[in-house]
Amino acid sequence: MDSNPHILVVDDDQEIRKLLGRYLQAQGFRVSLAEDGRSAERCLADARIDFVVLDLMLPDVSGLDLCRSLRARSRVPIILLTALKEDVDRIIGLEIGADDYLGKPFNPRELVARIRAVMRRMSGPETTGAGPQQSFRFSGFVARPALRAVVDAKGREVPLTAAEFDLLMAFLERPGRVLSRDQLLDITQGRNAGAFDRSIDVLMSRLRRKLGDAGSFQMFKTQRNGGYQLSVEVESADIAAGRQGGAP
Repeated sequence: MDSNPHILVVDDDQEIRKLLGRYLQAQGFRVSLAEDGRSAERCLADARIDFVVLDLMLPDVSGLDLCRSLRARSRVPIILLTALKEDVDRIIGLEIGADDYLGKPFNPRELVARIRAVMRRMSGPETTGAGPQQSFRFSGFVARPALRAVVDAKGREVPLTAAEFDLLMAFLERPGRVLSRDQLLDITQGRNAGAFDRSIDVLMSRLRRKLGDAGSFQMFKTQRNGGYQLSVEVESADIAAGRQGGAP
């Protein structure tokens, strides 16, 4: 990703929009501002946007509809800005592909921390040309952390968002372990769950659906009062050297 990522802030509140614009610029980001869905689409058409901060309440289009449209044609990371009372909309936003959300009112420092966390997940681990690239094989799929990609048995890429890929890697790196919702939030997003935080459950539902596990729950099992468990065999492979072995 560019050393100075270009962030699009979409919010109809002029004060919030200008405040975020100034703060993000002070943090080293390039920033475009849009007050509604129409102007957001113009920004997306005119420039390469690396990140979208999207308010759910827009005057001309639903923020959820804009999020859904963006996700259908792009993997650009999206953080939703929501009113605290919009719990259902936050859940729907995660279901249709948002990477994170932040309830209003919020501290701009927290928004920047969330943006940087998503960018770190998107960039993946640092690798060198001479070093091996690791992959994980499980239930007919191959996950390649260096490429942040998952392919099925026919070589077709499974379109996972950054949040979905990070959740999958949490399980692949800890096969057989039961991971609680709090553990998964800490591993994938570096934060604790709130009292009504259902983001992990929503991401699990999306991941199950994309990996064909939505109806049987044979790959990911829900443990009562515990969390979730990856119950299939996982093999790690050193692509460059051709070595294989069980994942640690």
